[in-house]
Amino acid sequence: MKVELQNITKIFPSRNKKSNEMVVAVNDFTFTVPDGKLIGLLGPSGCGKSTTLYMISGLQKPTSGKIFFGEDDVTELPPEKRGIGLVFQNYALYPHMTVKQNILFPLQNLKGVDKLSKEQMLDRVDEVSKLVQLEQYLDRKPSEMSGGQQQRVAIARALVKMPRVLLLDEPLSNLDARLRLQTREEIRRIQRETGITTIFVTHDQEEAMSISDMIVVMKLGVIQQVGEPQEVYDNPVNLFVSKFLGTPPINVFNGHIRSGKLYIGEEVIADAKDVSDKEVYVGIRPEGFIVDPNGKLTCNLESREVMGRDVSIVSNHPESANPIVRSIVDSESPIDVDAQTIKYNIKKTKMFVFDKETEERIFLEGDKLPYHLTQYVQEKESVNSKSSEESTQEENS
Repeated sequence: MKVELQNITKIFPSRNKKSNEMVVAVNDFTFTVPDGKLIGLLGPSGCGKSTTLYMISGLQKPTSGKIFFGEDDVTELPPEKRGIGLVFQNYALYPHMTVKQNILFPLQNLKGVDKLSKEQMLDRVDEVSKLVQLEQYLDRKPSEMSGGQQQRVAIARALVKMPRVLLLDEPLSNLDARLRLQTREEIRRIQRETGITTIFVTHDQEEAMSISDMIVVMKLGVIQQVGEPQEVYDNPVNLFVSKFLGTPPINVFNGHIRSGKLYIGEEVIADAKDVSDKEVYVGIRPEGFIVDPNGKLTCNLESREVMGRDVSIVSNHPESANPIVRSIVDSESPIDVDAQTIKYNIKKTKMFVFDKETEERIFLEGDKLPYHLTQYVQEKESVNSKSSEESTQEENS
């Protein structure tokens, strides 16, 4: 089921009666969730991702804009008529009921043409319990199960209704690290087996990138970037996206462009042809450093941390926006641990330049454009080419 959001905006009234300043939780959100895909809504707390999910579910009504499931306008439709399955962060299971009763509960409340016979309901429960691998726990109560198992019960309860769209609101936040890993793998497996269009809300970029077909990065209710996880990581369109994605986080330096050269401090890092002189931020991914005694960037060496096949080098630089510069290099890299400084060359594909005022990406010669910008450039060139051909034809005639 394709889900289409058209110019969705959600405004909450101000809690401050004196100022009456409205709170814009989601601002002009336009996006289409392709049929059968798992989409991650990603962003820090307060960015509007859960509000967006609740508007899709019908629990909240948009201030403006429209929501479509396929060709059906569901903007005014109540939640129970939208055909959605919703899984919350806190499981929301009935403690006095067994697993089987918890999964059965939504089916027992169906009425009219949707009402099922007892045999049909039990068949559904049997089917989804096998899907989430809980068939041997049906007689247990939630308190007798681990957090990961309880979350799978919540997913089974959402799936048993055979929803058109599955909505997951930070379903892994209450689990420990190992259970989070196991459960997110289960969510990915279940989604692939059922083919249900799924929207997954999280503030954890590792979760979103590991299981999503596409991610939508949000900030203050506004979409910052949309794309496949690796594409967004490799080609952030602004400083916020580059800093939000990546573990360890990206290293950010104060830099400047002068006479077609990119500088960090007094060192020339790269060419910046056809870019006007300006102050910039330079972002370098931890894996973007290459140890080289003749390298272009000099940092003050602090320590080396051996991690097996890789080595993490901790250093600092007077132009770094962060207290430390962390680089991850090959364990065979030539590192003099007694030296006071270390020199690096920088991998072109792991370095990004941002305007210091707008924080938008500055694309240097040879940079790969993000997919949606590539489309835009191609469409623009196509239009320009067509206009040029039409002008030539008019002159000839």
